[in-house]
Amino acid sequence: MLKLIKGMRLLAATHNPGKAREIEALLDGHYAVVTAGELNLPEPDETESTFVGNALLKARHAADRSGEVALADDSGLSVAALDGAPGIFSARWAGPDKDFAHAMRRVEERLDETGSDDRRAWFTSALAVAWPDGPAVVVEGRVDGTLTFPPRGDRGFGYDPIFVPDGHDRTFGEMDPALKDSISHRALAFGKLKAALME
Repeated sequence: MLKLIKGMRLLAATHNPGKAREIEALLDGHYAVVTAGELNLPEPDETESTFVGNALLKARHAADRSGEVALADDSGLSVAALDGAPGIFSARWAGPDKDFAHAMRRVEERLDETGSDDRRAWFTSALAVAWPDGPAVVVEGRVDGTLTFPPRGDRGFGYDPIFVPDGHDRTFGEMDPALKDSISHRALAFGKLKAALME
């Protein structure tokens, strides 16, 4: 039976400090988290066509190179009026400098070009845990909401300042991090992962 034992070291396969902080918070301090960035592991090319595929690819890449159990997240924003874009390319829309102010402007410009007033969007998070040269487990979470412009709030990261989750009137960028961590796509995926793998 595959399990993640409390207190064990867990490699977070990310070079994104914001994502690493969220992962640590969601793990409730039960694991000794080290990141791929801290270990200077290279980032793999994300060649899959789905969040699940890319999460598995990243977790497997990190686990096999480090010899450690690795946890990877592949997540992004999908916009209904843009046929699901940016989707798996969410980080790439921010460019090499990870400029999400630029990425949010790009979303707004693309929406304006469509002429649609449909502002529905959703965040998806796929989480994969891989054992070195061994099995892997993957789960997915999704939170629906609407987009708002201009961006609001300086909490969170990525596209958080333009996303208002259903049932709320504040963006993820304005929310208390603890509230966001209780309702986000990543939180929903973590709930499934905890049920599957954690004590």
